[in-house]
Amino acid sequence: MLYPMSPKVVELKRKLESFMDRHIYPNEDRFYREAEELGPWKVYPVVEELKPLARAEGLWNLFLPESNRGAGLTNLEYAPLCEVMGRSHLAPEVFNCSAPDTGNMEVLERYGTEKDKERWLKPLLAGEIRSCFAMTEPAVASSDATNIESSIVRDGDHYLINGRKWYTTNATDPRCKICIFMGKTDPDNPDRHKQQSMILVPMDTPGIEVKRPLPVFGFYGVPDRASEVVFTNVRVPKENMLLGEGRGFEIAQGRLGPGRIHHCMRLIGLSERTLEKMCRRVRSRVAFGKPVSEQTVTQERIAEARIMIEQARLLTLNAAYAMDTVGNKVAKAEIAMIKVAVPNMACQIIDWAIQAHGGGGTSNDFGLTQAYATARLLRLADGPDEVHRNQIARFELKKYSNA
Repeated sequence: MLYPMSPKVVELKRKLESFMDRHIYPNEDRFYREAEELGPWKVYPVVEELKPLARAEGLWNLFLPESNRGAGLTNLEYAPLCEVMGRSHLAPEVFNCSAPDTGNMEVLERYGTEKDKERWLKPLLAGEIRSCFAMTEPAVASSDATNIESSIVRDGDHYLINGRKWYTTNATDPRCKICIFMGKTDPDNPDRHKQQSMILVPMDTPGIEVKRPLPVFGFYGVPDRASEVVFTNVRVPKENMLLGEGRGFEIAQGRLGPGRIHHCMRLIGLSERTLEKMCRRVRSRVAFGKPVSEQTVTQERIAEARIMIEQARLLTLNAAYAMDTVGNKVAKAEIAMIKVAVPNMACQIIDWAIQAHGGGGTSNDFGLTQAYATARLLRLADGPDEVHRNQIARFELKKYSNA
């Protein structure tokens, strides 16, 4: 392997795969049923039942690099474990490794005060509460985050927060107790990247209204508890400001880099699982006098899927290595490349798998519609393809600025 796994990671991966076989896959149908029947405003019992089992086996908080609060793994070491968890929508939260909590915990670990860590990070690491991240807004094109219009205004010893957010993951979860909110503290600053700040907002603060859950391709709660939230004259202490006014983009860079790695590795796991389903399906079905697996178009798609997964994995491991060795800021190009390549790869493979399953592939019986919703969502989450492609092109063109 180009990036060999350490003995510690090999053992953790073995334990994860065993846990998935014993507890995750057998409970997937129940998980989807609970999500559909209970909806996005409720806690799903199956998740709460499995979390203590994962914790007892030492499969807990495997993320969080550069910290002694997690498993002490680098981004490169965590990547193959994240891939295993990504094979099932049920798995990440069971191991306390789900978005947006992982990103929010990394923000608190890097930029929070000791008081913040005691009040919010500690219960998040224990899996006792959940969190949300309020950045995207319905009124503006949030692919350009400098467009964000929500305001954070200093008022004595407090800040006054106003804004309308959506795709605020987790806000409908009754365990969601803390929000990381991004808004403008200095809208007139000539440097558009210093107008924004991030601030901690307890979800029980007066003036917060979770308006509605937002479906993703008709799914509420799976794969995402996307929500619309309105903040009206929400008052929080000045101490809740993270790192200082005008440093929101700096925090975002630190937060979104690892998050993109996590999303991509989970999608690679989901793509592997999808390819497995596709291969099993085409071997078991006969059309026009021979197994579907012997149809040339099927074989071409299976071959292309394997090539695409291997390419995506290597690209993602390379980005993880770069983050570990030169830092998120220097690894911007590598991170941007995987954020384009991996979701597109996953969308294509899932689409082929749906085609191979026939009409049943468009139902919820095989987990493919849920998988496609996840992959398609991630061509937008953490920045759309177009933004990342433009960034990659600028990096490339810069090499020839003196040519």
